[in-house]
Amino acid sequence: MAEQPVTTRRDNPAWWQAVLFPAMAGGLGWGIRGQYGHETGAMIAGLLVSLTLALLLCPRASSLSVARAVAWATVAMGFGGTMTYGQTIGLTQNPGMIGNWEALSWGMLGLAIKGGIWIGFTGVFLGMGVGGVRYRPLEVLLLMLGLLGAYFLGALLLNSPFDPEHRRLPWIYFSATWYWEPNATALEPRPESWGGLLFALATAIVYSGVRRKDGLALRMALWGLLGGILGFPGGQCLQAFHAWNPELFRSGLWTWLDPNMNWWNWMETTFGAIMGGALGLGLWLNRARIRMLADSDVPVSSGAVGAILLSAHLALLIGSEIMDIPAISSFYDLGLIMGVIPLVAIAGGRFWPYLAILPITMLPIAYKTVFELVDEKAAISPVAGWTVYFVAPMLLVSAAAVWFRLKAAEGQDGRTFACDALLLCVWMYWFLNFAFFRYSWPWTTWTNRTPNGIIFAVFAVALTAMAWKLRRLPVPEPADHEN
Repeated sequence: MAEQPVTTRRDNPAWWQAVLFPAMAGGLGWGIRGQYGHETGAMIAGLLVSLTLALLLCPRASSLSVARAVAWATVAMGFGGTMTYGQTIGLTQNPGMIGNWEALSWGMLGLAIKGGIWIGFTGVFLGMGVGGVRYRPLEVLLLMLGLLGAYFLGALLLNSPFDPEHRRLPWIYFSATWYWEPNATALEPRPESWGGLLFALATAIVYSGVRRKDGLALRMALWGLLGGILGFPGGQCLQAFHAWNPELFRSGLWTWLDPNMNWWNWMETTFGAIMGGALGLGLWLNRARIRMLADSDVPVSSGAVGAILLSAHLALLIGSEIMDIPAISSFYDLGLIMGVIPLVAIAGGRFWPYLAILPITMLPIAYKTVFELVDEKAAISPVAGWTVYFVAPMLLVSAAAVWFRLKAAEGQDGRTFACDALLLCVWMYWFLNFAFFRYSWPWTTWTNRTPNGIIFAVFAVALTAMAWKLRRLPVPEPADHEN
């Protein structure tokens, strides 16, 4: 069948809505990511931001087409989790770096590059999901293999050599080196991967934007780059300013508030808000280009193939994220490799998009919550911990995935799906994170989790109000000039 993209009505939410609500979703998701980390933690932000964007700007799309686009963006947000950035942040705020403007500038440049690459992947795959271009499963597989090849080439050219024992490091390096700390005796430089991911991102942009002429993928990649370039150093400016100017936080209200501020988590929350707002503005400005494929135009893999891919991915994900089996973690911790099976399966599956959005994204987060509360802190009994924070959430999101798939078969629209999925995901991740925060209610003794807990609750309530209002509106009809 020839490609017949279905054009959504340009429903025109105000520009500030398309910026504000994705910014809240990004701040909430990336702030929660701070407790969970790495590739799988970053997927929370990709999920919440892309669901919010779909709810605002894709009201007439089908449930399945929205789920596919959201799932791709969610998986892609995990790619950047491969990069190390703790020592890059250290260049801007560690005690030995205070007053060193050269180190501050270099660290901020490194964060801009790493942030741009990170969010650029989300932008390009989100654009691929909503731009009306059909990507077949085999094509996605070959694309991902091409990205992996580009990654290893980029890592070889830009992130090599790495031989700390003989003080041989890459010529462009954004982590701890003897250049910044010449007298350090216990310096532990970390291997960087931003160069490999830069080559992979460039490959994805060239393929989708040039080879496939997917204009929205190209434009959203650029907006993702901008969001990351501004967001990561923008968030770190708060933390670095605090580290460089401690005297400003020793008087007035700060004498009480500063000891309860988790400046690292505020950096993450700010980064997420900036990148979410940038993606929202970018998609709003390009809303006339949004075209969702009809379900009938998307190739469908057999159920057996989908089941095999699901079994393989879950086995590798559990082996890497939960059991930490070295033979599996050594390669499946690389975000690009972790994303191959899901992206291919999402491209050709009608159940897979819902599985990727809900139980697969939830699995490592629920486990890490239990690990923190039961194994690390012994804050709750094993039976209660596993029941409340793993079994119950996994059953709920798994049942929701089945429900959404059944409703999609009945013709559910994308707005209804995005609304219900957003409400479920916002409060499920807020709940798990709040448990991680030891239920830091503002009327109890404040800890360094309380301020973030308050802003997360504000974001969650605002997103709920937005979703609930849109949920009650009728699905808009297309404009007269649209098909």
